[in-house]
Amino acid sequence: MKFLDLAKVYIRSGGGGAGCVSFRREKFIEYGGPDGGDGGRGGSVWAEAVPGLNTLIDFRFQQHFFAKSGQHGMGSQCTGASGDDVVLTVPVGTEILDEDQETVIADLTEPGQRVLLAKGGNGGFGNLHFKSATNRSPRNANPGLPGVERTLWLRLKLIADAGLLGLPNAGKSTFLAAVSNARPKIADYPFTTLHPNLGVVGVDAYEFVMADIPGLIEGASEGRGLGDQFLGHVERSRVLLHLIDGTSDDVATDARTILTELENYSPELARKPRVTALNKIDAIDPEELAEKRAELEAEIGGPVFLMSGVSREGVTDVLRALWTEIAPSRLPQTEEDIAPWQP
Repeated sequence: MKFLDLAKVYIRSGGGGAGCVSFRREKFIEYGGPDGGDGGRGGSVWAEAVPGLNTLIDFRFQQHFFAKSGQHGMGSQCTGASGDDVVLTVPVGTEILDEDQETVIADLTEPGQRVLLAKGGNGGFGNLHFKSATNRSPRNANPGLPGVERTLWLRLKLIADAGLLGLPNAGKSTFLAAVSNARPKIADYPFTTLHPNLGVVGVDAYEFVMADIPGLIEGASEGRGLGDQFLGHVERSRVLLHLIDGTSDDVATDARTILTELENYSPELARKPRVTALNKIDAIDPEELAEKRAELEAEIGGPVFLMSGVSREGVTDVLRALWTEIAPSRLPQTEEDIAPWQP
């Protein structure tokens, strides 16, 4: 299944049915009068977040979603049937944007959340509705209201507790494969990862979700390499794991490159809690490793973990550091803390 995190859709709600002009005409019935029914309501277009989906690939094959219009009213005071609604099922974490791709209409972050995208038109009144003491035989009825037509963008941001960052070939996919059942593509050339991967990680009887995104390079915010288009998938993460290739000649510059791209993309993302780890320590001499660790700590102004995704040395310490940042979000909430959701 191909991963797709951005899709353009065209939606239209159904129009309301027109009211009916009709009069009761029956033999041996002395008093007839107007009996035209109202038109039916047009169908609406909804979006609903459902569990079990992690891509927008379905919207590559179908982009148009049109709800049914309501039927016209009929005689004998019969109201027209309402049009059926259309529901767009999207993965949890989907943002719905207006046509300008900037205005956020809704952000569906919980399973079952539902938002109205286009309301169906109301049906028109039949002539029965206009009967009065001074107008015994009204011959007018209302047309139904038209539906709403919109062009929207769906943008998926994966829901993960921890996000992996680093330059290409920093060992992100190897690390994810070592600590979870995810099986991302791994090779000895850059940009092996072309789309985000998710894995469930376990440490000390706790579990959390980790997201691996394609590597960033200098100038990613300007569109170089794969650009920063995948950084949205780690925006919702509680903590970021910054992996740095220990075999690099200049680990401080590598670290600064990623931090600069984070600042250019979103200062809020750059302020998220971050765990920094020097990877591939199994391929470095102890003296050289100590020098690089000191150089890296001086650059980022914080502690640096040592680990190897291949030999799994130091991996548990890194996972425990990530869980320390994630754990406060897993505390049970009271009923007072849970507010009702509304669009």
